[in-house]
Amino acid sequence: MLKSVSITNIGQRRKMNQDCYFASDIQTGNLPNLYIVADGMGGHRAGDYASRYVVEHITQMVRDSFEQNPKKVLDRALHQVNRELRTIAASNENLYGMGTTCVAATITGDYLQVANVGDSRLYLLHGGVLRQVTVDHSLVEEMILAGGLNQKDARVHPDRNIITRAIGAEDELRIDYFDEKTEPGDQILICTDGLTNMVEDERIAEIASQMLSPDEKARLLVNEANRNGGKDNITVILIDPYYQV
Repeated sequence: MLKSVSITNIGQRRKMNQDCYFASDIQTGNLPNLYIVADGMGGHRAGDYASRYVVEHITQMVRDSFEQNPKKVLDRALHQVNRELRTIAASNENLYGMGTTCVAATITGDYLQVANVGDSRLYLLHGGVLRQVTVDHSLVEEMILAGGLNQKDARVHPDRNIITRAIGAEDELRIDYFDEKTEPGDQILICTDGLTNMVEDERIAEIASQMLSPDEKARLLVNEANRNGGKDNITVILIDPYYQV
């Protein structure tokens, strides 16, 4: 039985939570399930508005879609919501420059499909090893790929929060897609950088591998991020596709 647990937390330093999520283990439109995490950016309440708008409207577009192919469902929803966010920002100076990351995923049997924009992440935990499936759209990731920065230094780099893609940032939205096969015992983690900037992957794997319920593990992850400083909002969706009651 598929089971997920979702938590969002303001963290220790922020006055507002600009993260937003949606998680449904049951059918949403023509998708068998749906999971979305968004991390907003922008001054005033623009980041909060952007992430909430994107999550709510992608969810509604999925519900209304006649498409059967999960990738096409997500692709059309993300492109449409990008156009809408651009139009809204252009007509409201308080929302100008707003944008948001977005990871959207659905699972059909043992087949995981993911759409990603920005630096929120989806991980697959297999055999106690945590593997990042999505690729960050960020300045430091480009530096890593160019060979000018290693993963350890990237975690503390002063430009680590600069992202190179976001929903609402450009007229032409570029989306990455990933397909993964899951196996019994695997877990899926979708999260914002409020977790990954505060907790190293090895520690995330250690917590997620414990013989605890998904609820307990998700809470431990959020608590660990806050204990390490909680410098940003923290959102976690932990999914066990093969959960045994």
